[in-house]
Amino acid sequence: MKKKEFVTQDLLSKIYQQHSEGPRKLPPERQLAEEYGVSRFTIRQALEKLASIGVVRIVQGSGIWINEQTRNNPLVYNSITEKRFDQMRYRMISLHKKRPEREDRQIFGLTDDDFIWQFCRLRFVDEVATQIEISRMPAEMFSDLNQVVIERSLQQYVLSKGLQISHLLTSYQAVSVSREQSMLLGCKKGSPAMHINNRGILDGGRVYEISDIIDINYSCTYVIPHNRDNLTFRQQPQG
Repeated sequence: MKKKEFVTQDLLSKIYQQHSEGPRKLPPERQLAEEYGVSRFTIRQALEKLASIGVVRIVQGSGIWINEQTRNNPLVYNSITEKRFDQMRYRMISLHKKRPEREDRQIFGLTDDDFIWQFCRLRFVDEVATQIEISRMPAEMFSDLNQVVIERSLQQYVLSKGLQISHLLTSYQAVSVSREQSMLLGCKKGSPAMHINNRGILDGGRVYEISDIIDINYSCTYVIPHNRDNLTFRQQPQG
């Protein structure tokens, strides 16, 4: 692990270890550099990362303030949420309307007579292709879906319809990039990647989107509370 990444992770750990009332600050850059035995430039990079994901605020002349609200979100950051929208862009590869397959009908609550949108888009981060996303959405709910929408924020589009997003259900699996995927991403066939499956869920429980993402530069950090009941269950003999 690079020094910058170690400092970032260790500072995150210390922020979540401490529980105290009132505003909290991190030590100044000079003190942190001495404690970690690294340059102030490395400390500054780590702090900029923490600031970019909303964990701290760097106030000139005042110090490095901890954002206590970050405790309420188990996802501290991933390689996308730490990026601002002006650092990302999308390019639509395809868009078409089709009849839902059995799996789609079950997930979206559709019939054989309904339609879904299926589209593919490429996500660029700092002008480098990093993700291929293939998504499906019910056509009845999003009749005006088009290239302009797909190349912007889908969540903003959904919210603009007056819908309220409740949560995402996400799963991860390590995979290797296929030949077709490598051509879009500009990497070698067989390169390691993360397959991310997302279901976007509205208030009330309806699924509004399913997406399958191939990401060649994925990293994330979660805060996971200890589940005592789950540990007890797993220790029990089966059968």
